[in-house]
Amino acid sequence: MKHIISIALLLISLTSLAQTKVGTINNEYILSKMDEIKSVEEQMKVYSRQLDSTIQTKYAEYKTKLDKYKSEEADMNEVMKKIKQNEIVDMEEDLQKLQQNSSKMLQIKQDELLRPLYNKIGNALEVIVQKEGFTQVFDENNSIIYIDPEFDLTLKVMKSMGIEIEQENPDVTPE
Repeated sequence: MKHIISIALLLISLTSLAQTKVGTINNEYILSKMDEIKSVEEQMKVYSRQLDSTIQTKYAEYKTKLDKYKSEEADMNEVMKKIKQNEIVDMEEDLQKLQQNSSKMLQIKQDELLRPLYNKIGNALEVIVQKEGFTQVFDENNSIIYIDPEFDLTLKVMKSMGIEIEQENPDVTPE
């Protein structure tokens, strides 16, 4: 029994010797400083305008069809009224689906445009992690309460990517 306890204590002490090195990174900050982000923002504006234009066009078509139906309704028989009403209802449903899906489509487009930038950050981070022996890296924006600046890899990643780092002036006090 004493041998089992001794072996267990030895194993516990050996595992505690295995050091972990934890770092943090602020992906969003790095992303905001990358030159490529301006292009992504511009592409998103263009795509958003295209979606808005499509919705406006569909709405104009719907309104035209509805106005035409209202003006000709008195001259239509019941079968024609039913056909036209179904067409209008279908257009309403299509318009609603397009409006609902537009935010999802914007998110998909944004993810598509940002993926290469995140990959670039990830590749730069991987080099630093392997070089400096980090075992874990957390993103600062996931509710970390305290970060020892010594283990924040944000500036190192930015430097390795060639992104200019703006120095804050600690001598300036807010008025």
